[in-house]
Amino acid sequence: MNELFDITGKCIVITGGAGILCGQMARSLAQTGASVAILDRNLAGAREVCDQIATGGGKAVAIECNVLETGSVARAVEQAIEQLGRIDVLVNGAGGNKREATCVPPETFFDLDPEAIKWVFELNCMGTILPSQAVGRHMSDRGEGVIINISSMCAFTPLTRIAAYSAAKSAVSNFTQWLAVNLAQNHSPEIRVNAIAPGFFLTEQNRFLLTGEDGAPTHRGQQIIDHTPMGRYGQAEELAGTLIWLISDAAKFVTGIVVPVDGGFSAYCGV
Repeated sequence: MNELFDITGKCIVITGGAGILCGQMARSLAQTGASVAILDRNLAGAREVCDQIATGGGKAVAIECNVLETGSVARAVEQAIEQLGRIDVLVNGAGGNKREATCVPPETFFDLDPEAIKWVFELNCMGTILPSQAVGRHMSDRGEGVIINISSMCAFTPLTRIAAYSAAKSAVSNFTQWLAVNLAQNHSPEIRVNAIAPGFFLTEQNRFLLTGEDGAPTHRGQQIIDHTPMGRYGQAEELAGTLIWLISDAAKFVTGIVVPVDGGFSAYCGV
């Protein structure tokens, strides 16, 4: 049975790999014996994650990449193939929110900066589509592969204040389903596309909404905890099990789904 979940030797590319959640994904995958290419605009941060992986005996390479520039993505994918030999898995982890695209009082929806809204859409949507095109072509040529997108809880039910981010992540979920069908029907049924929808994990992007300067929960943060049946925020390493399952042969007949990892948030109506 353990062989079903074995991803030893897989060659995995992770965009946004210098971030909190994706950095931990990279470390977790490397611990299983996978080789990881960490693509990030923050090359120093990517190298830091690689150093952590190397210290633990794993294999990782850092590659500079701006997921919003076609040329940068193409060069990064080419470097990843040169250094890893091939790409078995793409994890589209690049994404995030922007304070200026968030309705934080006294600002209202009517005050949101259009450029900030555009930034959020491009980072989350185009930042998923462009790497999927580049790596998907490589997978199509090989006839196999796995793409994992990162959606969000707010793709299921939009959260107050984060209009742009909720809509952008909904687009990622929809694109996941579309790409799964397209690649299976037109390129290879051995290419699978799925997504993970993390619940609430403290990151630099949401910390200002969920915690005060003293570290105590804000009203919004306490509401989230109260509506999460497990009564806490997720830990970054708790995404690893679902990620490994979706990558492995244990999910060989699974494509086009979005898996919540949310402590029960999506199952609870609040009553």
